[in-house]
Amino acid sequence: MTQNMSILRNFFLYKCLFALTFWNHVSLSVENEVFTPVSNNFLEDGCNQKTKSLPLLYTNSHQSKAKLDWVVIQNTTESLSLSEITNDNVKKLVALLSNFRQGSRLQNLTLINVSVDWTALMEILQTVWHSSIQYFNINNVTQLSDIERYDFDYSGTSMKALIMKKILVTDMYFSQDHLYRIFADMNIANMTIAESEMIHMLCPSSESPFRYLNFLKNDLTDFLFQNCDNLLQLETLILHKNKFESLPKVSFMTSHMKSLKYLDMSNNLLRHDGADVQCQWAESLTELDLSSNQLADAVFECLPVSIKKLSLQNNQISNVPKGVAELKSLEELNLASNRLADLPGCSGFTSLQFLNIEMNLILTPSADFFQSCPRVRELQAGHNPFKCSCELQAFIRLERQSGGKLFGWPAAYVCEYPEGLRGTELKDFHLSELACNTTLLLVTALLLTLVLVAVVAFLCIYLDVPWYARMTWQWTQTKRRAWHNPPGDQETVLQFHAFVSYSERDSLWVKDELIPNLEKGEGCIQLCQHERNFIPGKSIVENIINCIEKSYKSIFVLSPNFVQSEWCHYELYFAHHKLFSENSNSLILILLEPIPPYVIPARYHKLKALMARRTYLEWPKERSKRALFWANLRAAISINLPIADENRYGETD
Repeated sequence: MTQNMSILRNFFLYKCLFALTFWNHVSLSVENEVFTPVSNNFLEDGCNQKTKSLPLLYTNSHQSKAKLDWVVIQNTTESLSLSEITNDNVKKLVALLSNFRQGSRLQNLTLINVSVDWTALMEILQTVWHSSIQYFNINNVTQLSDIERYDFDYSGTSMKALIMKKILVTDMYFSQDHLYRIFADMNIANMTIAESEMIHMLCPSSESPFRYLNFLKNDLTDFLFQNCDNLLQLETLILHKNKFESLPKVSFMTSHMKSLKYLDMSNNLLRHDGADVQCQWAESLTELDLSSNQLADAVFECLPVSIKKLSLQNNQISNVPKGVAELKSLEELNLASNRLADLPGCSGFTSLQFLNIEMNLILTPSADFFQSCPRVRELQAGHNPFKCSCELQAFIRLERQSGGKLFGWPAAYVCEYPEGLRGTELKDFHLSELACNTTLLLVTALLLTLVLVAVVAFLCIYLDVPWYARMTWQWTQTKRRAWHNPPGDQETVLQFHAFVSYSERDSLWVKDELIPNLEKGEGCIQLCQHERNFIPGKSIVENIINCIEKSYKSIFVLSPNFVQSEWCHYELYFAHHKLFSENSNSLILILLEPIPPYVIPARYHKLKALMARRTYLEWPKERSKRALFWANLRAAISINLPIADENRYGETD
């Protein structure tokens, strides 16, 4: 047992000395392990403690300020990472890798920052091909010399996957067959060539074992794998961020890939304008990513019928045509970041379970979506510019009935319009049933209109509005005729101290008491009476208006007879109009007889208002009080009239 341990220790020491002898700038590390400097007795102690790793510290003695590089060789090592590979040390690298024959435990190799000639790069690949390495990752490679033909031996390899990233080819003139044939004919299951500005890749010379190909972030075009019949086992093809333009050509490319299940064509320049171009996809294709292209509505004419998961995110789709695509197997559809104005129906997607339609132009999504899509289990419709209106109420109710099928509710569902509601979550937006039910709103509005009409009609009848309208019209017309008369006919000088308005049934009191006591007493008061001062040939209304305007005051002899007279009502109306239009205190009310309130008609509301607000003179029954009555009346109408033609209106005794 001791002898076996000694042999094993000598074997690993040989490997360490080999590495230390030839490597100056190569760093090796074991994945998922952290090492620290150890004492000189570590080797002996490590064996006694049955350690599984051997860390050694190497110092570059040729530099005054030496850089410390870790060189780790582990007896159970499965992963090895080396960096700074150049033409100066590539032969030593090949010699080191040659020690890992098939059957060795080393399975994962990573080379970083490789700058070598074409032949040296091929020697590295060839050495790895016949080693125990199964997964080879080479990153940041610069090929320095001219590319030439190399006879690569693919036989007897343990390789399963090759990953090459950031490969820079400095040779601008070379045969594509010399470069691409090496990789196209590799007999491994998985290959990735990414971020390398690769413009082409050849079809394998014979049936290829490729199951996974990843060519993301290159410059590949529509010419890739056209009419290629040797990728029959390929299941996954990733062509993200290249320069493909024609969707039909992509479909023809896949038509020969009988096992293809997943295709990623995102972030390309794909278009499809229809133009009666038929598309032919691999029948086995179930997952397709066409996001971030330039596809419009016509894309639904060029889709694989067997697809189950489809991404059309970030394109230019404004409508999902009905009856164009029959994708009966489609279960998941991503239409986010397009130009859709409404939720698509499921007439062509009978198996749809997941729909993403976020960040489109949907203002008021249809409320019948879940009725047309009964199998949908999750709908992502947030981050749209929702217009919070009555039409949106049905969609909000739909969320309550869906049982949590709206993904992102409520945070992702916010009002964008109108501006006053911007930022309001839909769950907090509410409108009354009356505001959103058009029929109910119309019926309510009609009923309110009818009630309003009835109320207005009642008030018009009760307050005699037609009568007042007619009087206003006559007063306006009279004033208009007076305005258009020649200047000589216009008279603005007051002619009378007062105009007397009374009922014909009270004329006896006016003639026997009022006129004699005012006109023949002290002060020479001139009264305007319709019987003697109305001008023949003019209308009664025009005469009333002229007399009121030519009089300083208007005396109204109030009695039950007065409120029954239509002409007294006219005179009161025009005098009241003058009261407000000229802002004067020209009304004098004489209560000849008490007037019970119930006797006053409803249209005499102005008379009621005047009697309630203004002081009136009450005719005393006792003779002893009448002297005071006449004195107060004279004082109320006393004014010096300007000199004028006293016979302007004529007088009749």
